[in-house]
Amino acid sequence: MTDVKNLIDGYIAAWNETDAAARSKKIAEVFVEEIEYTDPLASVHGHAELSALMGGAQEQFAGLTFRLAGEPDAHHDVVRFTWELAAGGDEALVVGFDVALIAPDGRIGAVAGFLDKVPAM
Repeated sequence: MTDVKNLIDGYIAAWNETDAAARSKKIAEVFVEEIEYTDPLASVHGHAELSALMGGAQEQFAGLTFRLAGEPDAHHDVVRFTWELAAGGDEALVVGFDVALIAPDGRIGAVAGFLDKVPAM
């Protein structure tokens, strides 16, 4: 379980990395090159598209950071976890639930994301 926790911590760190070069390095550590990421607002493939999505989220939610909410739950090559987007220790503005498939090399091969709480428009 420690490896899974470290992997998901890396996932959260990638979403929080504001420097594009450092984010690309983190993405390469955490995700396979052919990563497929899908949530209600996006569907991207590969490191470059994922990095652009993460950068866009950071621009849209400037000043907020992602954090893990609870412990990841894993079995076989599947892990599910809840994350929050908030300013420091404040109440979360956005809450999501992701399911990731772990590739044979130990990195994430695919993610299906769900949004449980989003700000009112």
